[in-house]
Amino acid sequence: MVIMSNIYYRNWRQYAFYIFLATALLTLAVFIPGLGMSLGGATRWLDLGFTSFQPSELFKIGFVIYVATLLSGTHRQIETWTYGVLPFLGVILVTAIIMLALPDTDTFLLMAMAGAAMFVTAGAKWQHIALLAIGGVLLITAVAFARPYVMDRITTFTNPGSDLQGSGYQIQQSLIAVGSGGFFGRGYGQSIQKFEYLPEPIGDSIFAVYAEEFGFVGSFFLVLVLAFFTFRGFKIATQSNDLFGMLLVVGFMTLIVTQAFLNIAAMIGIVPLAGLPLPFISHGGTALLATLASLGIVLNVSKYRNLNLRS
Repeated sequence: MVIMSNIYYRNWRQYAFYIFLATALLTLAVFIPGLGMSLGGATRWLDLGFTSFQPSELFKIGFVIYVATLLSGTHRQIETWTYGVLPFLGVILVTAIIMLALPDTDTFLLMAMAGAAMFVTAGAKWQHIALLAIGGVLLITAVAFARPYVMDRITTFTNPGSDLQGSGYQIQQSLIAVGSGGFFGRGYGQSIQKFEYLPEPIGDSIFAVYAEEFGFVGSFFLVLVLAFFTFRGFKIATQSNDLFGMLLVVGFMTLIVTQAFLNIAAMIGIVPLAGLPLPFISHGGTALLATLASLGIVLNVSKYRNLNLRS
């Protein structure tokens, strides 16, 4: 974050395509035998011997930088199909092919939401936005029928008690953890559900552990902090000196904030379960690295927001 916050954000613009291409190829490198590493039926990690990392997290950064460059360069023609909708749609389709091949449906949905937020910010017509939204719903429906685990998540969401020892196990244990926290929580480190009951207690399910230990008061405080973080981030976007900086901030903030609230919402049964860590809270290597790098770029845009750099 410190390093990225000291790199002038406009420098990313001239290398945007190469960054997008490099991170896309790095993500596809997980399919190279001996280099890619599978876990839980998904091939998302690169094994370098001394360490492993998830290249799709870097792909998210490359995606936002490239889409911001694309839309800021064509924003005067954003309402046309030829120069506005089709190039943007092409980037989304390429991203979909790569991410769904891993498969990593959750991360693709985050990237699509960030792209949509940037598309709206750039001044797209609402008719085009509506068409893209319909296309997105159709794609998600197709993925749900093609990928049984996605359909299981939807089924569990609509009927949490249908398979308590199977697909419904995690949400049931999560709700038990959240409910056990009461008003003030059991106390720091005193969670019971994290011992053998709750899957991924330091990853996807970290909010349930947090809620059990800090209760309603602690959970409310965390959501309040995230809400303030959201407000400050998008305020930086509105004060940006140029469209490129604004789109960068909108893209990265949408990625981080949407992921945070989807994680929390999934743990309390408001949305279907998603394999997404809680930014800044969950244990993680590549995910935390990418989140901090993204935030560093946002901070750099904030540094220059009072200068007359508009173009």
